[in-house]
Amino acid sequence: MVQGCENIMPALRRAPQVSYRHTDPQRLLAEPGALAVFGFGTGAERVDDPRWLGVDLESFDAPATLELWQVDGPVDHGREGDLQWSAGEGWLFAAITLDEHAHGGPRDTALTAYAQLCRFLASRRERHVQRIWNYLGAINEGDGDTERYKQFCEGRAAGMGEFFAEGFPAATAIGHHATSPRLQVYLLASEEAGERVENPRQVSAWRYPRQYGPTPPSFARAMRLPAGDALAISGTAAVVGHTSAHADDLQAQLDETLTNLEALLQSAGMPAGFDTQSPLKAYVRHPIDAPLVHDFLQRRLPGVPVLLVHGDICRQELLVEIDGWRYG
Repeated sequence: MVQGCENIMPALRRAPQVSYRHTDPQRLLAEPGALAVFGFGTGAERVDDPRWLGVDLESFDAPATLELWQVDGPVDHGREGDLQWSAGEGWLFAAITLDEHAHGGPRDTALTAYAQLCRFLASRRERHVQRIWNYLGAINEGDGDTERYKQFCEGRAAGMGEFFAEGFPAATAIGHHATSPRLQVYLLASEEAGERVENPRQVSAWRYPRQYGPTPPSFARAMRLPAGDALAISGTAAVVGHTSAHADDLQAQLDETLTNLEALLQSAGMPAGFDTQSPLKAYVRHPIDAPLVHDFLQRRLPGVPVLLVHGDICRQELLVEIDGWRYG
């Protein structure tokens, strides 16, 4: 007996493949299924393609590294006001870059960016956000509740409204050192919902106590993508419970960060460890520490692709943060 079409469940979409390349951006954009390509820092080329984003974080790599997201089919793309997007095979890349001078500081700029992104997502089939990246200037500037990161968190929550009422996606928030006070937000979304993953060693970010600001951060520690074939890992640092560990001790913070990453993999039901198909990104506060971070990761994670960039962590006492992908 043949089942009716209404009883046939659609196949879950394979996760986009993320890789690091050393080549020309136009060459990557011409590859089949190129959903998004990222360059880093002032040396990144200017490319007039909605799938291209020049990120305001300087890379420590030479030659410059590009990041490619690739799906298994054709890709459409376009622009809508300040927003750029591309979509294919059930996946969506969307990004917005706003100058704070035009939007009134970190809170109002974040509110505007997230409100625009959420309105756009509401019009799309690919409305299930899996992963978000946020890059803003001078993230630690200001005291108490006036700190720019805390102001950003307030604006982000206000701009989200009820869009993430069922739960937050994985996310990263890092400070850049570009001369322009720009906020860059970009995301990966899909037609199907993923599975949120928390770290049993850490308090969930949205449950942080008041000492971290009037509005707690809005993200999950990781997201298992819909087909279960990849884990999108949020920015992970030396935080145990809700407290920063090993203040100003780079080696100890790196050890603690790797312990947190392994705890996340276990919590997600993923195999332990990272391999040559698991690209990671390490954000390093002090450029002088970049060689030490590089050597540590080469020793502890041999063969794992790691992109090192200059970025300030959202807490001043933290020196390094790592995010990335685990396939399999």
